Formats: sequence, structure tokens, C-alpha cells
Amino acid sequence: MKTTVDIPDRELEDAIRFTNAKTKREAVVGAIADFNRRMRMAELIKYAGTCDDLITSEELQAQRREG
Repeated sequence: MKTTVDIPDRELEDAIRFTNAKTKREAVVGAIADFNRRMRMAELIKYAGTCDDLITSEELQAQRREG
């Protein structure tokens, strides 16, 4: 999708530097992808510990020892 966006020069320069991007487009796409990944992880964290059907790490280790 083509979009025209006015991005402050300093912010774009930092995005290019932090992402090691070769182009402005690569920096912007990388930054958006990273943001989306972080937001997906934040959504998943909401559900941490809410499933009673999973075994605990201690139970898993005991099963591994038993073979």
C-alpha cells in the first residue's frame, strides 16, 4: 500500500540507525513489524497462567526424569 507520511528527519535517522536498514522504506517497515510483534506478545501475556489444562514446569521435569 502506498502512503505518504511526513516523518521527522531525526526520528527517521534513528530508525535507520537502530534497524541497520539500507533504505528509508526498510527502516519504516522494520519498525512497524517490530512494533506489531511487541503488541502481539503483550496480548499473549494477558493469557499467561490462565490455562489449567497445562502441566507445570516441575511436572514436566518429573515426567522427563521418569522417561
